[in-house]
Amino acid sequence: MSEKKEKYIFFYLKTGGGHLAPAKAIADKIKKNYPTIEPLLIDGFAESPGFVRYIVEDGYRKLQANAKWVYEFLYLVSKTRLTAELNTFYLFFFTRKFIERTILNEKPAKIIILHFFLIKPVYNVIRKHKLSIPVTTLVTDPFTAHPMWFLQRKQNLVLFSERLREKVRRNFPEEKLNVFPFVLNEKYSHPLLEEKILSLKKEFGIEGKKVILILGGGDGIPKGAMIIKEIVEANLDAHLIVVCGKNKRLEKQAEAINKKYNASLKIYGYIEFVYELINISDIVISKCGASTMMEILLLQKVPIINSYIWEQEKGNIDFIIDNHLGIYEPSVYKLGALLSRLIDDERFYNSYKQKIAESNFKNGLDEVTEYLIKL
Repeated sequence: MSEKKEKYIFFYLKTGGGHLAPAKAIADKIKKNYPTIEPLLIDGFAESPGFVRYIVEDGYRKLQANAKWVYEFLYLVSKTRLTAELNTFYLFFFTRKFIERTILNEKPAKIIILHFFLIKPVYNVIRKHKLSIPVTTLVTDPFTAHPMWFLQRKQNLVLFSERLREKVRRNFPEEKLNVFPFVLNEKYSHPLLEEKILSLKKEFGIEGKKVILILGGGDGIPKGAMIIKEIVEANLDAHLIVVCGKNKRLEKQAEAINKKYNASLKIYGYIEFVYELINISDIVISKCGASTMMEILLLQKVPIINSYIWEQEKGNIDFIIDNHLGIYEPSVYKLGALLSRLIDDERFYNSYKQKIAESNFKNGLDEVTEYLIKL
């Protein structure tokens, strides 16, 4: 007769990959190393009305991709205490029954929350039924976190930077603020060996030159076609790889540019080998999402950030610039000259490589998983 497993519930929302990715990484680590524990990944909106999912999930993506200033304005407005409380209560109304039923049915040993909209319904269930289940909130924004993460003052928090701990420490007991390196998939703890990188470059047909990777997440990179065209026209002595994600329009535009300029671009849609592409690259042009940024730095590649979401990602870009870990260049028309300098001026390029190496970045997966197990 098999031993009954303890259940850990990870509550997340599909508002960008940054909330689900740490949950999946930790869950995979638990499955691998702790056979007596069963991790359950639960979408907090699983039984919410379609319009709620559309507003919060699809609205999040569409505004970021097509009307960034509108998203930034809504983000700013939602930071006020009254608006934050109203937004939280509104979504609590649509999630509480499902979350209550899930917790009571599954009887988890521990609960981990990965989105601020799910904090109120989880704690409501804990209080209502007088449960003694340990609850931990993983604040997935490492440097600039929305105030809605911190409305519940008695939380146990996992944070991903000392900067953020300093910002919130006046409102929480010191023992509730636990700082670890950012959590990524386990494979990012182990960069590929040079021999494997050379083998992959041969396989991809990109030997002998520096490799520039354009990587923008599931929806592609903002101004993607303009960026590709500008780089191609700069006629750089480098290979260019473009990942368009699920953005079919950008993929078609990239293929048209490739054909027009006979540019030998490597163009991909939504793929499962981003880890390999970052490994074989030297320079990565991307947005400033926390997960992607940390993946690039952990594999010791030089990031060029072309856009970020104010104020949500402001801390991310400040971290990059303040520590000389990469370059923020919002102007598409300056990318060609910048890339040319990085390719031709080894001293300039190595100044960033050296700072990244000296920072000694670590994947927090092992430490956070062990912390949750021992909690």
